[in-house]
Amino acid sequence: MHQTETLHLPYDVIAERLRALPKPPTDQGAITLIVARPDVEERELPDRCPLTPEGGVEDDRWAKRPDPNPEAQITVMRADVADVIGNGQPLELFGDNLLTDLDLSASNLPAGTRLRVGTALCEVTPKPHTGCGKYAARFGADARALLAAPEFVDARLRGLYFRVIEAGEVSPGDAIQVLSRPNG
Repeated sequence: MHQTETLHLPYDVIAERLRALPKPPTDQGAITLIVARPDVEERELPDRCPLTPEGGVEDDRWAKRPDPNPEAQITVMRADVADVIGNGQPLELFGDNLLTDLDLSASNLPAGTRLRVGTALCEVTPKPHTGCGKYAARFGADARALLAAPEFVDARLRGLYFRVIEAGEVSPGDAIQVLSRPNG
């Protein structure tokens, strides 16, 4: 699951392509891809997947950790952003559990926002989802630097975390809908 350096795009090219993306929906979008990570560097793409408060995404290694953090249960990223940054690489390489077309910005989905994801009820957690060394190695230092650029910070380009409140199932194509936001 490795790529070559030639796939990395320079900062200015990535930034220009991200600025050109159409604005994603704010209240209801769709799940485009589900990724379970049974082990490091392993990816499964289920057609349908249970989401549970105890296990998060079925068959994902999150639940196998000695002390799984519920604030980091399910990773979520915009598919169009992943497509730009990945530059032709498979979207599952990012390792995010759910890829979507919903606006994941902090202003649109503050911590505590509740969403219907397929038939599951999920909540945005306050834990920041930031690029790690693996992210920089896969997509380049410029892609990682964009995460901290002032014009993109609110957009949460790297995504965010959900925790499951009520179990349900999700499939690619299922709706992801905002049910409530804190303070309104």
